[in-house]
Amino acid sequence: MVDKAILERTRKVIADLLKMPAAKVTDTAHMVKDLGMVSVQSVELIAALEEEFDVEIDLDEVAEIFTTQEAAEWIENHLNK
Repeated sequence: MVDKAILERTRKVIADLLKMPAAKVTDTAHMVKDLGMVSVQSVELIAALEEEFDVEIDLDEVAEIFTTQEAAEWIENHLNK
């Protein structure tokens, strides 16, 4: 299970980017289908997450990340390397 602080920070970054309340950004919310993220915003999200967590995100590695939970898990795995 992903660290709650990482999940909360990920949720906040997504909510800020999409200009919506963090409560709408649930762990299982699909960023495109449920939250309405468009492709330009996905690139902006990657940049925002890189800045928030001080990690470098390879676009090929995150191509299959669709939910808040999946993003937080990826970040946690890469913070521990």
